[in-house]
Amino acid sequence: MIANPTQSARIDPTDLPDQSVIFGCTSSMREIRNRIDRILFTDLPVLIHGESGTGKEVVAQFLHTRSNRFNAPFVKLNCAAIPPSLLERELFGYLKGSCAGAGEDRVGLIEIAEGGALFLEEIEELDWNLQGKLLRLLQDGSFSRIGESQPRFARIRVICATNVDLRRAVQTGAFREELFYRLSVVSLRLSPLRSRRCDIPQLCEYFLRKLSRKFGRIAPKLSPATLHLLMQWDWPGNLRELENWIARTIILGDDLALGAELKRRLAITGAMDSRRPRIGSKKASFRPVTSAAKRAAILRVLQANRWNRRKTARDLNISYRSLHYRLREVGIRQRRRGHPGFPPAGR
Repeated sequence: MIANPTQSARIDPTDLPDQSVIFGCTSSMREIRNRIDRILFTDLPVLIHGESGTGKEVVAQFLHTRSNRFNAPFVKLNCAAIPPSLLERELFGYLKGSCAGAGEDRVGLIEIAEGGALFLEEIEELDWNLQGKLLRLLQDGSFSRIGESQPRFARIRVICATNVDLRRAVQTGAFREELFYRLSVVSLRLSPLRSRRCDIPQLCEYFLRKLSRKFGRIAPKLSPATLHLLMQWDWPGNLRELENWIARTIILGDDLALGAELKRRLAITGAMDSRRPRIGSKKASFRPVTSAAKRAAILRVLQANRWNRRKTARDLNISYRSLHYRLREVGIRQRRRGHPGFPPAGR
């Protein structure tokens, strides 16, 4: 997790998990490891896809620490955490007097990352105009501070991360097609934890060691029964969710309570699965159920907030722009009086 939306550091490779922990034993993750080896000493931009919590930042750091830029800064920025007007200042810097509050010249993150890597999280949230400026940077290495007429040049590797389908964002006009193709020359798609269950025991060992040092506690030993339950859960929050479960176990020191909670959750999801219609293959019937459930969940929050989308976005812990993308994805186009969940007048 990033405390601030921007951060610059020289990464100590020993602070990262061992590569056997990062990539595990599945063929899909090992292929990502092999692909990283093939691009280490190039300047190609990299696009990392993956659900929230799949470890995109750790993979970006791993790539950086093994490249020929490992001694240079690794600068990261969350594009969803800063308003577009401030995001441009953060990235490109500005000259004194060029914008409100610009009392002096300021260096942007692109210049801070000189010689190293710039990691942009949630790249889909980048404003359309800033997408154009990033495209220019990727094409010829040039950029300008706000208020500056002469171009500057940067020698950096750009690594971007997203948890949405950028190809679909291109089709809806939310993301520049040229930028998408420029970024996707090297694409790494991380597997969700439910697709790499064989890695869960090793991941648990890693999180137990890491978090017991962090909290100054003796790491409890997970029973075989609890490990079995951990490997049955689908982990919608992926590695981040698993880490939080282990942290809770260390702090509370109760393996039995963890196991009981997992049993309860598995029983609930098992009951839900038994009520789902089974039409055709399991894979084919899963998608519409998931889409319908997502649509119903968003509608419930919209209704609770009287269709105030900004409040809804905050309650769902996503950006306003991401909410609009998800509304289109599940077929909620606009607020209409005839739409289910629209509040009656006067309320």
